[in-house]
Amino acid sequence: MKDRPLNRLDHRNPLVFDTHELGRRPGAMRKVSRSVPAPADFGNEVISVPEGASIELELRLESVIEGVLVTGTAEADLKGECVRCLEPIERELDADFQELYYYPEAADRFGGVSDSDEEEDDETYRLEGDLFDLEPVLRDAVVLALPLQPVCQDDCLGLCSECGARLTDDPDHHHDAVDPRWAALQGLSAASTATGSEEDSVTREGAAENQEK
Repeated sequence: MKDRPLNRLDHRNPLVFDTHELGRRPGAMRKVSRSVPAPADFGNEVISVPEGASIELELRLESVIEGVLVTGTAEADLKGECVRCLEPIERELDADFQELYYYPEAADRFGGVSDSDEEEDDETYRLEGDLFDLEPVLRDAVVLALPLQPVCQDDCLGLCSECGARLTDDPDHHHDAVDPRWAALQGLSAASTATGSEEDSVTREGAAENQEK
């Protein structure tokens, strides 16, 4: 049986937590409060938690037979832009999450992961010694809690399709548009008017010449 390589976690990483105090005693529980800086790309292209911004974590760590059950909430400030008018916006994030981190020896029995698998099951998280990395679980929770279509206000009117003006600032903003079905007729009308003007000019010139004679 081939041993799976172990990723060594750095206990100094603010998103790495130590479960040593639980002592692998089922029923043992510990609460943790921690403020951590947001890693890069914590969101999407429209709205996200800015890199380095503070994320306030409240965790409950519970020892169970299979591992450590982590239940928590995350609060942070979001920054992004309105999907209708592209104005900068700010929102408050409140995300809930829960994940079971398996003991290494219990992962195969309870997590459905075999050492013969070619790839690690992404849905199964393992403790590394007494440590666990919260970042992937927190990242998923933050992404799921993000607004799908963030707007600066519910009745935002967006931008003018002609000139890009913000319509909420000027609800009466408009452009006079010509129905393309009438454009050709208007062209003919203008040509007829020009031709009529030329004919009138010729007629007037002819009349003047006759008067002179």
